Amino acid sequence: MTTLGTATAAPGEQATGRLTVGEARDGSAVSLPVCLINGERDGKTLYVQAVSDGDELNGLGVVQRLVPRLDPEDIAGELIIVGIVNWYGFQTAEHRNPIDDTKTNRAYPGEEDGTTTERIAHATFSAAVGADLAIDLHQGSTSRMINEVRVRCGRRHRLHRDCLDLAKTFDCGHVLDQRGPDGQLARALPDEGVPTIDPELGGCVGWNEESIRYGVRGMMNVLTDYGFLDGSVEQSEQVRANGFDQYGSPTGGLATLRPALGDDVARGDTLFEVTDTFGAVKETVTADSSGLLWRARRLPQVAQGEYVCSIATGLDSY
Repeated sequence: MTTLGTATAAPGEQATGRLTVGEARDGSAVSLPVCLINGERDGKTLYVQAVSDGDELNGLGVVQRLVPRLDPEDIAGELIIVGIVNWYGFQTAEHRNPIDDTKTNRAYPGEEDGTTTERIAHATFSAAVGADLAIDLHQGSTSRMINEVRVRCGRRHRLHRDCLDLAKTFDCGHVLDQRGPDGQLARALPDEGVPTIDPELGGCVGWNEESIRYGVRGMMNVLTDYGFLDGSVEQSEQVRANGFDQYGSPTGGLATLRPALGDDVARGDTLFEVTDTFGAVKETVTADSSGLLWRARRLPQVAQGEYVCSIATGLDSY
């Protein structure tokens, strides 16, 4: 029998319910939607969560498409799914929790008696800490970004290879292998012995069908390769990066990128031009080193010094 909040599922059952994480300003309960899928056969436990950042909806799209495809009779092991983590931010379509102006994915492992965000982090971390592996579904917020997976534990961590293998199985084609900031779930859970990845499913505000498809396929890859479902997965080579060069605008105006997302760039290649209102070029910015265009701003207007794009560096394959 598996229980989380009000959801309880015996072997061979699926259940949905709510996980209470606090009270709103009117005293009403704040609870997160959860789903348990308890396979008919014994196996591993997978923890999955989405919408840690309240405006990142692609992970929710993955959960919405994935759960109806899964029959507990076909599964070995258990899935524990929290569909919306940042309840407050989701209600207002904001990245951070508007109650305490905090980013949920900087608050792990949380505090049982802490701020609203710390309480959510504590409740979800407690649900995840007993799993065999974990996936924290994200997207690139308001930027445009390639579909990729992040390994955040750091290359010297004892579970680094396990996290990297999980990222390769998910198979977005690109992996950022860089130690993450304090408070990230994908950094904190490996310290508790749980291999964890952070798929970044595209970017921009909204509901991107291509990125959702990447996520559903990645989840099915993991479920199959780790024995939750019967079958096999043919793993493909991934492009791995270990850092970024970020470029801001040297002047105000309208920035136009020259390479497309995912394109290779060489040192000296033009990255973007900044024009005035009437199309006259004010500045041309070139790459300081070779890499891959990983991320870029969504809208063209920029102030002097404002972020324009990121070039992934330290590229290799595995």
